[in-house]
Amino acid sequence: MNKAIYIATSEESSGKSIITLGLMSMLIGKTAKVGYFRPIVEDFEEGKMDNHIETVISHFGLDIDYHDAYAITKSKLIKKKNKGKIGEVIDLIIEKYKRLEEQFDFVLVEGTSFMGEGTVIEMDMNVLIAKNLGIPTIIVGTGEGKTLDEFVDSLYLAYDSFKVKDVEVLAVIANKVQPENLELVTERLKTSLPEEVMINTIPIISSLNNPTIQEIVKELDAKVLFGAAFLNNQIGSFSVGAMQLRNYLLNLKENGLVITPGDRADIILGALQANESVNYPAISGIVLTGNILPEDSILKLIEGLSTIVPIIAVEGGTYNITNKIGSIKPKIYANNRQKILTSINTFENYVDLDNLIEKFIKFEAEGMTPKMFQYNMVKRAKKHRKHIVLPEGNDDRIIIAASRLLSMDVVDISIIGDKKQIENKVAELGLAFDFSKVNIISPRKDSHYDDYVNTYYELRKAKKMTVEVARDLMEDGSYFGTMMVYKGHADGMVSGAAHTTQHTILPALQFIKTKPNCSIVSSVFFMCLEDRVSIFGDCAINPNPTAEQLAEIAISSAESSLAFGIEPKIAMLSYSSGSSGKGDEVDKVRAATEIVRQKRPDLKIEGPIQYDAAVDPSVGQSKMPNSEVAGHASVLVFPDLNTGNNTYKAVQRETGALAIGPMLQGLNKPVNDLSRGCTVDDIINTVVITAIQAQGF
Repeated sequence: MNKAIYIATSEESSGKSIITLGLMSMLIGKTAKVGYFRPIVEDFEEGKMDNHIETVISHFGLDIDYHDAYAITKSKLIKKKNKGKIGEVIDLIIEKYKRLEEQFDFVLVEGTSFMGEGTVIEMDMNVLIAKNLGIPTIIVGTGEGKTLDEFVDSLYLAYDSFKVKDVEVLAVIANKVQPENLELVTERLKTSLPEEVMINTIPIISSLNNPTIQEIVKELDAKVLFGAAFLNNQIGSFSVGAMQLRNYLLNLKENGLVITPGDRADIILGALQANESVNYPAISGIVLTGNILPEDSILKLIEGLSTIVPIIAVEGGTYNITNKIGSIKPKIYANNRQKILTSINTFENYVDLDNLIEKFIKFEAEGMTPKMFQYNMVKRAKKHRKHIVLPEGNDDRIIIAASRLLSMDVVDISIIGDKKQIENKVAELGLAFDFSKVNIISPRKDSHYDDYVNTYYELRKAKKMTVEVARDLMEDGSYFGTMMVYKGHADGMVSGAAHTTQHTILPALQFIKTKPNCSIVSSVFFMCLEDRVSIFGDCAINPNPTAEQLAEIAISSAESSLAFGIEPKIAMLSYSSGSSGKGDEVDKVRAATEIVRQKRPDLKIEGPIQYDAAVDPSVGQSKMPNSEVAGHASVLVFPDLNTGNNTYKAVQRETGALAIGPMLQGLNKPVNDLSRGCTVDDIINTVVITAIQAQGF
């Protein structure tokens, strides 16, 4: 059984990081413990990390000490080679790799990057390492600056270098290919390489192929004048502001970088004004050349603007600086989440390695780990893409979450709010935001507004609703968004970041209503603990459910569990286990358990049962030795809201567990509520589970 894959290239700037990040994301979704190893790294400054290792460990939260994730620096490797001691290097690499192999179910091994001194020996070293570790290889190459023949030949030579040493090559990935040449490159590679080698082709992605402002600052030793918080802004293109402003404005492009001498106040202010105008594309930043700063009056004017992009000053003439910026090789850094998400999404869109992974690697992971759960959620949401409306466009967290969701390419999004204010907020936050892929709605101006008003009036006129009140309510984001879902103009809604639970749920209860077999709306949290995902219900909606309602909550929670790939083993929680306890509350739980058994004899359920007996195998065996659920419960149903809400928060705070939810159950169409203290990650997770819910309607 293969426990590792070696990612190799034969040249610099191949885009190997896309494959590393994409594969790591895929592997974490399939097995509980994934390790990462770089046999050879570039030399790094004391106290700093190799960028590749830092990015992978921090983004995926890997439990690996930095020094265990590599074997040797390139300078030490060269010294060893010059002394004829390559054997010692291989021994060290094998020793460190084997340690990781013992700790992890699978190890992703990333080869060298062909940078700086020693590149002439790197190909041979990569082959030698893969051979000695006994692991198969994926080869990555770049099509930039090559003819078709040159590109195909270079990939074949890399393939042959490994095969001649009996290293299995699983796949060859042609990266940075012009979009119009994808099919041509794929066909040529298929005719040049054996049939068993999987061929994948990835186009040039401009947001990955260009540097960020931060990288320009680092490479050119630039001085940051404004916008230090937005240095991760991604450059779409760059142009020199040398002509008159009226002509230069015609050349601005989306996320363009403006390069201009520091004394061109007209270009500087004009570009900043264009950035705020809905009639011109947003810019990513401004580079001031010639070691010239604008006059104090101009600097003061810029300071007072509501929206500021990064403005940096550099030494050197405009022509020289433009050439230097053009020659910067972009990298992916740990703090640039946008690039990481774009890389993973690019991999998933263009590389089909599911069958490859399943063919060569057999996973035997038990249960569902949090990382598996989150990976599978995103994958499922993408499979049948849904449209989610976010009615709180005035909240920064919603805008940031929408930006990341667009990068993940997981759902279609509508945001309710003022378009100009949202555009200004995007610029202020320094976000990469493709407005062509998101629908921004102002209710009163929307073409569906009158229809929504009339629909709401007709649905509620028996409750003494008037057209005037319906008109006022339909200007509210929650009502308008819920009506979008009701009318089929959106598949689901997520709200509550800036509003109460009642404000989110009331419109849904009024006209989306509950499913025919449900009398109440309830909720669950997906509690992502260290080694498993448990479902807690109901911790957000029903204060004191009856036995019948508690049974309904249990059945709905079990169905939610199944829908998200978790086998439901239901624990009906109480202050006693089995038949030992007495009292109204424990009797209610006992009655609810019996109702579930009668209605759904297919479900595994135990109750009443205490929390420790439900989740701890040793306690469960001691208290209820013949139970299928005791000690292994995955769905925990609390007797009332007081117990459930306090327990989920206690578990979340004391264990550091991620709580995804609440996810509402029982509605005819999915509407989900956020906490007003929610994070951006909470919003993203809730949008994804809402999209998955929508697939069932």
